[in-house]
Amino acid sequence: MADIWWKAHPHDLHRIADRVSSVYVERCHIDRDENAVVIINKRDTVRVPAAMVAVMLIGPGTRITHGAIRLLADSGTAVCWVGEQGVRMYAAGLGPSRGSGLLYRQAWLVTRTKERLGVARAMYSMRFPGEDVSAMTMQQLRGREGARVRKLYQAHSRRTGVQWSGREYRPGDAFAAGDDLNRLLSASNAALYGICHAVIVGLGASPGLGFVHTGNATSFVMDIADLYKAEYTIPLAFDLAARGLTEERDARLGLRDRIAEDKLLGRIVRDIKALLSPDGSEIPEIDVNELWDEKLGAVPGGVNWANGSGSVRGSGLVEAEMGDEHIAIIGPELEGQAAEQIHDPFDDATLGEGSGL
Repeated sequence: MADIWWKAHPHDLHRIADRVSSVYVERCHIDRDENAVVIINKRDTVRVPAAMVAVMLIGPGTRITHGAIRLLADSGTAVCWVGEQGVRMYAAGLGPSRGSGLLYRQAWLVTRTKERLGVARAMYSMRFPGEDVSAMTMQQLRGREGARVRKLYQAHSRRTGVQWSGREYRPGDAFAAGDDLNRLLSASNAALYGICHAVIVGLGASPGLGFVHTGNATSFVMDIADLYKAEYTIPLAFDLAARGLTEERDARLGLRDRIAEDKLLGRIVRDIKALLSPDGSEIPEIDVNELWDEKLGAVPGGVNWANGSGSVRGSGLVEAEMGDEHIAIIGPELEGQAAEQIHDPFDDATLGEGSGL
């Protein structure tokens, strides 16, 4: 595993295109040794050049020093504090991109009706493989999605023998509403929102600028999570209910295992890029200090404009791209305590299904 850190030439370490998309750390101590982040547990010590990681996901049981955080920030590496295997998103630091090209692209698409509808149709086409949705209105797409999900529920009910009486969800008290199956669906959806949120933040996009959902600080998180519910959270909830595993924690751990097995994080990265760059073009991130101008668009910053002119300082081009590799560094189980028994202080917190967390 350690050999992967040395694939890129040292002169290219600043390029996000050369980076591993994410490193997940659990039950470890993270420190700094010169220009490397050192991840230590009772079994292993792993040195990670900070500039080769796009996002570091810090899971339960992990401690990190001030020096390590400073190095990651200087290297443009996003830091996200998450639940087990990234299934919940608690907080995030600076993203890996120093520019705002991807964010501008997202904002441009979401504020234009034609372009926004195009992205929304692309999202629905990912859920309806083989169907032509290019001429459908949003009302037609919503109706088609509702019918598809209803059939999915019925099909999984027949497959598992678990009775399905309809989706029940109470905003603000998601896990208290409905039967065991509904609570499992709410718990697994909340976990899926967490990993989608972590990827969106890591890429430098906005969690709040949604195309189908709107009006919420995590609208785009819900948009992206909806792409995978039919494949992950719905069958998982029925499978768990059929086995009599009805606790919220069962749903989170079950989704965690499937996400790790299928390497879903890399897939989410690719899907977000495809949605925000429908023509397949790369979105450059220009790291410059500029000032907005109503006539010119932008002028150089860091100069004295009383003279009427100035020179640009600190410009540079960085490719807005994240690799598809996802690596996990997990420490050994604590003595007398199974890995799944490690207490996450937020495990018992109640989060709404639409919270995006």
